[in-house]
Order: sequence, then structure tokens, then C-alpha cells
Amino acid sequence: MNSPARIPDWLLERIALGELPPDELAAARALLEQEPGGLERLAALEADSRATLERLSPERVAREVDTRFRRGAQARQAPARSPWLTSAMGLVPVLAALALFVIAQPDSNPGGAPSSPGTETTGPVAGLEPEPTRSKGLTPRLEVHRQRAQADELLAEGASAVAGDVVQLAYVAAGRTHGVILSVDGRGSVTVHAPEQGAQAATLSPSGTHRLSGAYELDDAPRFERFFLVTSDHPFAVEPVLEAARVLAASPEAHTASLFLPEGLTQVSFTLQK
Repeated sequence: MNSPARIPDWLLERIALGELPPDELAAARALLEQEPGGLERLAALEADSRATLERLSPERVAREVDTRFRRGAQARQAPARSPWLTSAMGLVPVLAALALFVIAQPDSNPGGAPSSPGTETTGPVAGLEPEPTRSKGLTPRLEVHRQRAQADELLAEGASAVAGDVVQLAYVAAGRTHGVILSVDGRGSVTVHAPEQGAQAATLSPSGTHRLSGAYELDDAPRFERFFLVTSDHPFAVEPVLEAARVLAASPEAHTASLFLPEGLTQVSFTLQK
């Protein structure tokens, strides 16, 4: 019997913070409990997070909250809120982020002289930089073609399918350069369709519609077959996407919920009813 897959660090952090929908959190914790040493990893992460917060002075936290707010203020067009409400709302996610990021404190004395008592370096906190904004435009999509004796049939989202149907997948990358295509079914199975091999996402053709080289015969898994296209502008590893799919496949919401992916990845899905 194979050992359970190791929960990746990014997913472990979200388990620690409770940043998953309830069903997905329960499924992720169940997988973690099956992992040898999994609960010990979680306990160590939580202990390290507490220690990190204890090292931060209230003044340092306040400065980082204020800096983050001022950086984003010019980009936001929302109506102004009262200062006390803005600070209170901004403090919660920042505290959560500080619990899981290492504090970057550059040496303010390049010559090696010790700092004076009571002074504190003021370098930025890692992980608190503003996220880049993607320009609006085309979005990636999946197409599913059912192969027939004479010709193939382009299926609509939610179309009915049966065991034995042979389908071929196609994608529109809409400018993205790397991607993973996989499917989950009503039995909880996960199948990777692209890349065909290797640990890195497939290189996509950024424009036009492109079919995968092979076809896929549907088995007798009940209820649904759901295909995902996960894309990025940069290379990325397959394993975090595959692990997110395993968590989703074990969830009662696998039919409708999204994959919980690392930052920087986008997803679209296409579901066949069975």
C-alpha cells in the first residue's frame, strides 16, 4: 500500500489559518491525519507562528498596517471609510499574514556595530507587498468534444454523458503560457490530462484553440466528470494543483467548488453530467 501523499506547505499554512471552506478544510485535515507526521508538522507550524507574533511589537504591527493601507489607497476608488473602521478591517488579514511570514529586518549598521538599546530596524515585512493587477481581457477556457463515428460534437457546459463516451479536450489559453489540465469524477478519482508527464506545467500555445493529442474514454464513475484548466503566465509545479484536486475530489462539494490553488494560478472548469 502506498503512503499518503505529503500535504504541501502552502496547503498546510491554510489549514493552520482555517482559510478553506468548511468541507475542504475537513477533507484536508483528514488527509493530513493520514500523513505520517502530518499532525506534528501542523503543530510545529502553529507553534512557530505564535512565536513569530510574540516577537513583534505592537508599534511594528501598526506601522505595517499603515504602510499597507497607504500603498493601496491610491489604487482603490471605493468610497472613503472612517479611519477607525479601515484600520480595524485591515488589521485582521495583516495579523494572519504576519503569523506565517518571516520578518525581513535588514541590518541598519553595515559596519557591524550593535544597535542601540530600544531601537528597532524598519525593514519591510515579507509577503506584504501589493499584488500585481492583471489587465482585463480574454479568459482561458476549456472545450470538450465528443467523438462520433462520422464527426465530433462540441459539448455545452453541463451536457449529459455516459460511460463509454470518448471525449477530446481543447483549450484556449488567452495569453497564458503554462497550464495543467486535469479532471475529477463522482468517484473521487483525479486524472491528469496535461502535461502527459513531468513535474512541471505544460507549455501552452497562448493564442487560438488547441486540442490535446489524445482522447479520453469516460468510465462508469457516477454523477459527473469535471475538467479543470489551471493556468499561469509563469512555469509552475504540477503537484500543488494535483494535491488541491485530491482535496476537492474528497469533498462533498467536488461537483461545484473551486480548487484551492496557490497564489498566481487561475482556473476554469467544465462539467459533464452523468
